Amino acid sequence: MKIDSNIFRLSPNDKVDLMERPTTIERLFESEKEYKKILESHVEDLSSLQRLHYVANHCALLLIFQGMDTAGKDGAIQHVMSGVNPQGVKVWSFKEPSAEELQHDFLWRTSLHLPERGQIAIYNRSYYEEVVVVRVYPDVLRKQELPEQLFDEKTIWTDRYRSISNFEEHLHRNGTHVIKIFLHISKDEQAKRLRERIDSVEKNWKVNNSDFYNRDFWESYMKAYEDCLNATSSEHSPWFIVPADNKKNARLIVSQVVLDWFQGLNLEYPKITEIRRKELGLLRGKL
Repeated sequence: MKIDSNIFRLSPNDKVDLMERPTTIERLFESEKEYKKILESHVEDLSSLQRLHYVANHCALLLIFQGMDTAGKDGAIQHVMSGVNPQGVKVWSFKEPSAEELQHDFLWRTSLHLPERGQIAIYNRSYYEEVVVVRVYPDVLRKQELPEQLFDEKTIWTDRYRSISNFEEHLHRNGTHVIKIFLHISKDEQAKRLRERIDSVEKNWKVNNSDFYNRDFWESYMKAYEDCLNATSSEHSPWFIVPADNKKNARLIVSQVVLDWFQGLNLEYPKITEIRRKELGLLRGKL
C-alpha cells in the first residue's frame, strides 16, 4: 500500500487548527513484520535516489523537523535516513543560541549549515524556534538585544514569518528545496513517553526538566506552532503535519514524503557523450 503524503501536506490556502488536528490515525501496517518490510523498502529506495541526487549535483534538500519534546524527531531521522550514504547527508541540531549567535540576525546560525548541491541537510529544530519558543518565552527575545523599535508584539512575529518565507523562496530559486515536517503529538502521549524515560534506566539520560516545565505552556506552544504553520507553508516549501502518537506510522509517512520529493525531480544519471564513450573504451582496453 502506497501512502498518500498529500493527505498530510498543509496547503497555503488552508488554515490548520492544531487542537482539532488528529495526532493519531489508523495504523498503516497490519503487523510488525509488515512495518519493517515497508520501512526497509522505503529506505532502500531512498538510498538509490540519494545516490542519484548526489551524482546529478543539481539541487539540494533541506529537511526540517519540528515538534514538541518527545515527538520523535531523533527516531524519525535515525530510522528513515538509516540507509543514506553519510557522505551525502548532514544532521544539525539547534538548541539555545550561543553568545555569538545572539549577536546576529535570527537566520544566521542556521544559514551556516545549508546543504551544498547534491547534498541533504537535516535540521533537528531550526529557525522556526525563533517564532515558537521565543514567542512562548518573550524574555528570550530580550537577550537578542534588538533595537527597541523592533519589540512591537503586533508586528514582530508577522515580520519574522515574512523573513522566513522570503528566505525559503530565495533558497528554492537557487536550487535548495525545503521540506518541513511537524511531528504532531498529543499531550497525553507525551506524558506516556516521559514516564517511559523515567522508568527505563537506558532512557534516564533523555529526561530534561525543561520538558516538564514546557508542558505547562502546551496551549501557548500549539498556538505559536499553528500560527507559524499557517503563515509559512507554501507550494515550494510545504509543511507536512504528521500524526506522531504512533512512532512507526510517523516514520512511514516521513519516509514517503522524502521519497515523493526525490521521485518528483525525475533525476537521471549524467548522459555520456559519444566521445567520452570512446575514451572509456580505450581506458578499458588498457586494463
